Amino acid sequence: MLALPLGAGSDQEGSGGTLADAVSGLVVLFCAVRAVRLGQRTLTRTAYVVLGLPVVAVAVAALGADSLPNALEGLVRYYQILVLVPAAVLLLVRDRRDFRLVGWALVALGLWQGAIGVYQYLTGTGASYAGEDIRAVGTFGATDVMGMSTVVAYGLVCAVALALGGGTARGRLVALLCALGLLVPLALSFSRGAWIATAVVCVAQIVLAGLRRAARLLAVGAAAAVVLVGGFGVGTSMLQERLSSITQVTAAPDQSVTDRYTMWAAAVDMWEEHPATGVGLKNFPAYRDSHASIALSAGSDVAGAGAEFRRQPLLSPHNMYLLVLSEQGLLGLCAIVGAWAALLVLGVRRLATAHREARGLDCALIACGLLTWQMIDFVYADIGGPSTVLTAVVFGLVVWWALAPAAVCEASTER
Repeated sequence: MLALPLGAGSDQEGSGGTLADAVSGLVVLFCAVRAVRLGQRTLTRTAYVVLGLPVVAVAVAALGADSLPNALEGLVRYYQILVLVPAAVLLLVRDRRDFRLVGWALVALGLWQGAIGVYQYLTGTGASYAGEDIRAVGTFGATDVMGMSTVVAYGLVCAVALALGGGTARGRLVALLCALGLLVPLALSFSRGAWIATAVVCVAQIVLAGLRRAARLLAVGAAAAVVLVGGFGVGTSMLQERLSSITQVTAAPDQSVTDRYTMWAAAVDMWEEHPATGVGLKNFPAYRDSHASIALSAGSDVAGAGAEFRRQPLLSPHNMYLLVLSEQGLLGLCAIVGAWAALLVLGVRRLATAHREARGLDCALIACGLLTWQMIDFVYADIGGPSTVLTAVVFGLVVWWALAPAAVCEASTER
């Protein structure tokens, strides 16, 4: 569903739902009915604890919402992303073969969205960036400039894992070619947060796959970068300027960076006033102006990719940790981040087993890579927008690898 152009009624403002959200609801319903009819295995006690922590924290925060619609909307969204869809993926994925199928689907979706993004850059039909309609956004439009970069990054992380730990030489070669192809649209997304998260995760995947191979691959990559960028000057001036700005955001920040820092400070100020349970679910916009400094602008400019110029209001701090801290307090932050930390620890333990037994390394690298990418990216972004439903599927893959019964997770299905 995310491969289709957004319709008129889609989630353009970060609220409401999309067709992909509706399909995810049908998947959850199908999973529940199937589990009851077939007497399917129940979740383990560890899975109940890890998936149950966000349930309690979000429910408490919903009690502090300023209206019933906000409470219900926030409750459904958080449960969809953190609990319901991940649990459905956990129950529906039968073995590593199914897991790889979903991983390849993420690669395919990334290639499709990336191809559209490259076309937008080349033809000047993308979102507005520095006065030109060249920013690659795929089918997500100018109102969700992070959507395509997120999808492409997911695909790139999966492709690198499949290239490093895949079962056949042909499969590894195809995955490698896909990874190289996805680098182009990721660069043209001009998303600094996605660049940082992807670079860190891909280097970690290469190192975890084997130190000797990592030394060779990283040396080749560094040499290629020097030749392409230094020797041939590959990369537009805008791209090089965007890349260099990563280390200059504190020295001479642009308005978007100033807005982000201002909203981060406002989120911390909200939490200091309500440290235990926060200001309430989806209440950040209501409290924003009373806690933000005058440095905050009225909104961000939106134009290009088929959209008329307008100002889009800034309704979140663009930092998942600070969003949870401000709206749900320490209770919510500890519950949600604690669940992610538990998944990471359990996933890394199984990664070590997969590495030692030389089975399922690609699945381990996909799961641990996707979770690490998401946790890093959440420093620069939060939930919201059409691509959020894919984040729920990604969490589902992570949950399956970390929490599925050992007999299921370790079953050999290489055929």
